[in-house]
Amino acid sequence: MAEPALSIRGLTKVYDNGFTALKGIDLDVPQGDFFALLGPNGAGKSTTLGVVCSLVQKTAGKVSIYGTDIDKDFAKAKYNLGVVPQEFNFSQFEKVEDIIHAQAGYYGMPLREAKPRCNQLLKDLGLWDKRNGPARMLSGGMKRRLMIARALIHRPRLLILDEPTAGVDIELRRSMWEYMKRINQEEDTTIILTTHYLEEAESLCRNIAIINNGEIVKNTTVRSLLTELDTETFILDLAAPVEKPPRIDGFEVEQTEGSQLTLAVKKGQRLNDAFEQFSAQGINVVSMRNRANRLEEMFVSMVEGDNAKSREPAKAEVQS
Repeated sequence: MAEPALSIRGLTKVYDNGFTALKGIDLDVPQGDFFALLGPNGAGKSTTLGVVCSLVQKTAGKVSIYGTDIDKDFAKAKYNLGVVPQEFNFSQFEKVEDIIHAQAGYYGMPLREAKPRCNQLLKDLGLWDKRNGPARMLSGGMKRRLMIARALIHRPRLLILDEPTAGVDIELRRSMWEYMKRINQEEDTTIILTTHYLEEAESLCRNIAIINNGEIVKNTTVRSLLTELDTETFILDLAAPVEKPPRIDGFEVEQTEGSQLTLAVKKGQRLNDAFEQFSAQGINVVSMRNRANRLEEMFVSMVEGDNAKSREPAKAEVQS
């Protein structure tokens, strides 16, 4: 069985003030996977990735990248790793191509190898015409692309994308998604994605882990996770507008527009039962589709449930 691209065992981080950010995390990311790591702010995502990138010192545990323990040989481990952080961390006054060339030099790539690789990345990511200009002249979306090009210059086998499309318009986001899928499929680059756009995780990723309060609360495939939804919400387009949402026994119906409704269907309910009631009231549904962010519904319910458990008072021991 192939060595995982990333293997984490018993990862713990306790800060000087006593706060435990990570509580013994175990996690494997298979080679070639497109993996999502999700969680609310403060859940432990950034701390976990910080340890992997050697930016945060762990308290206990083991982290290996393609079989190399980062404590024993981080130089070897980091050569397999590319990171796109949330914040722009390059000089805004340097030329675009110089920023990428400098990163190549950091990894010991000779210019004769780095230059054609840089040119190809600039073309692939739509930065070719901007290569000789200063980075400060790039739009926010273009700066994100520059961060990706810089992270990929040394052909890492594992790429970490930390909120790569935050603040990027929808058109740029979609083109970046396509590029990420291509390098994952064609170049076998393992990708770990953190994102607040949960439709990205559903669209791009095969496997997913959800972290909350420093613990992995779910680690499964995206497909399996979606089957656990207790409620799925559909958007219904009507042939004619209605004045108010109809009453459909057993179902929750809300009106978003005059000719558009949302229908919440709980596990075990039959869509046909709802549609029979629509028909009986003279309401003609012409089309239906899933509401976006099905993962968000699951994510919110899981995190809220986990937080509720953490707030429960400990049961008193019975004295014999």
